[in-house]
Amino acid sequence: MPQQLKKYVCHNSEVLLYTGEPNLELLDDLARGPGDLWHSALDQGFKNLFLEVQYQTAVFWWFLNDFDDLSQCVSWRINPYCFVVREKVWETFGGFPADYASAVTSALDLGFRLLRYGGGIPLHVDGLYEPIKGNHRISAEDRYIFFRKNFKKRHLYYMFLRELRNNPLREWKAYIKSEKINPGKNSFPVISKRALLSIEREIKVSVVIPTMNRQDFVFQLLKDFQNQSYPVHEVVIVDATQPKDRKEIYNEATLNYKLIVKWQESKGSCRARNEAIKLCTGEYIIFADDDIRVPSDFVENHLKYLKTYNAEACTGLDITASSISDDLEDLATKYSYLPEKIKHAGATQHFSNANSCVKKEWVDKLHGNDVRFDGGYGEDSDFGLRLLKQGVILLYNPFAVNLHLKPSFGGYADWKKESSFVGKKRKVQMWEGDKPVKYIRPVPSPTVLYGIMKGFKPDQVNEYYYKYLFLYLFKNSSENFLQKVIKLPLKILQLRRSVIYARLLFEKGESFESQ
Repeated sequence: MPQQLKKYVCHNSEVLLYTGEPNLELLDDLARGPGDLWHSALDQGFKNLFLEVQYQTAVFWWFLNDFDDLSQCVSWRINPYCFVVREKVWETFGGFPADYASAVTSALDLGFRLLRYGGGIPLHVDGLYEPIKGNHRISAEDRYIFFRKNFKKRHLYYMFLRELRNNPLREWKAYIKSEKINPGKNSFPVISKRALLSIEREIKVSVVIPTMNRQDFVFQLLKDFQNQSYPVHEVVIVDATQPKDRKEIYNEATLNYKLIVKWQESKGSCRARNEAIKLCTGEYIIFADDDIRVPSDFVENHLKYLKTYNAEACTGLDITASSISDDLEDLATKYSYLPEKIKHAGATQHFSNANSCVKKEWVDKLHGNDVRFDGGYGEDSDFGLRLLKQGVILLYNPFAVNLHLKPSFGGYADWKKESSFVGKKRKVQMWEGDKPVKYIRPVPSPTVLYGIMKGFKPDQVNEYYYKYLFLYLFKNSSENFLQKVIKLPLKILQLRRSVIYARLLFEKGESFESQ
């Protein structure tokens, strides 16, 4: 494990620490960017090292696998002998933990906590260090110590059960030895947010709002965008409200921006967003839901944040309202009571179509949302993961806050609610194709499984199925455990039905057509 780190002082006087022999000419530019720690480990034998973290994260963490063929990308797999880090970040985390037998596992521990919990951004950068051939491994003992330090015990037990099939004696010895070591739980510090920089040039911002049967909520949101400290260029609404239910409400709005309203003839929120994107002329697109409220600094804080971190995409902080009558004063109160760990910055672990800001150039490259998700869930996560796979450093923005009202009526959720019905009451969903659901309702949503199949490896998807059933039985196992066991055959049948529909979607492949 490296004991002595060298110092590099940037032109702005910030101190970076490093080990090995990095390309020093890159450091000033890197320090001006979003990253907090930089390495070239994916070219040094570390790519996809320690995939056993899937026993905890399953397929709900974008960074389980490293990304392919990118010159720069988020990666927590750090080479302990070749990395650069901001001095204040190194001090915040106290360096590498000393509980492990291997320096490699110590570095992975730091990278994992930095990315997942610490509001940090570890980046792989091609050319920062010379490529090195390597074949690194994590010992079973270190693996158990990592799980004990970072996760709840149920994940430790689950890993033990799953790995017993490979080498029972090795797993038993490693489990017992890690128990004797008893490393204790990790600390999870959070990096301080950067002070926001001012906006020094005019930036045209488009806002996309898909909606259905919520015109009064949309009108309220239009007034919020009217009151922004940094005015938007245009708001594009794609409204699926049927003609008999429409109000002339949009004609009554007096606004300081251009309002474009398109009445949707296709079906689904993904198709609606794609239709709206084609009408946008701004440099950046803010994606919003029809049932949110936004404070006056919402747009300004999105733009300031992206400039401060030298990034091109972020997702904001979504706060759920207590009732649909909550207002912006309620939002301010709720925000003040949030724990600071929720208000961290850094690389985001999710993407929200209710509150995000993306440079239009990237939205165009992705062709918008995959319409295979219409009628279900998961399009947000899919869009975010596709951004990452393009090389976008996608950030979490705690400064751009919205209040999510979530009324029980209206919106595209009306179509999704049909998924809860079976038999004659059920309306055929878009993902059902020519095989409509009859009396076995697929659970989880087939579109969610479709997104998992798109984003992860086949063996990881299979592992998710085991983890899904394991958590069903043993999460809060003291509550109705016997009842869960009795219902398990139905749960397995529902999962199998969902897999069938998800595979049909997967075989059809992505689609971005509006019709």
